[in-house]
Amino acid sequence: MMIIDKILKANEDFIKAFEPKKMSHLPQKKLCIVTCMDTRLTGFLEPALGIERGDAKIIKNAGNTVVDQDVIRSVAASILTLGVEEVMVIGHTNCGMANVNPEKLKTAMEERGIDPKEIAKVNLKEWIGAIDDEESNVFQTVEQIKNSPFIPEDAPIHGLIIDIESGALKVLVDGS
Repeated sequence: MMIIDKILKANEDFIKAFEPKKMSHLPQKKLCIVTCMDTRLTGFLEPALGIERGDAKIIKNAGNTVVDQDVIRSVAASILTLGVEEVMVIGHTNCGMANVNPEKLKTAMEERGIDPKEIAKVNLKEWIGAIDDEESNVFQTVEQIKNSPFIPEDAPIHGLIIDIESGALKVLVDGS
């Protein structure tokens, strides 16, 4: 059985037990979060922050980084059109994007049939969004968002780290 089949079965079961509720697309806590796509954050980050469905816009990517303009675009849209008043960049301990080995990545890409000419066009460490350490990455991401010409200067941009095991938050940048 493929994963998609299991997902579709779980969805059928979910729909049977779910009570539909009309909700606004605007974040009720006026919050936008930029965080990592790490699977360990699923079902963990939101309760650790006291947020629920409909409370916040959550942007996830590998390593909670700003590699291109997509994160900036999403944060700007959240602030300028969706009522967000504060932004939090939340990294986490033991991130899989810390110290990615570009040579291993290149080998894996080639083994999976990615054209070596395409690989040669990019700096793999930058392209994949590899980070050197989790805390400095949060500082860097906060600065990239704050310094974007598309982000209003009065928007508070906070930077935090969550301990992936305990759920404890550490504030690195108080955007007040």
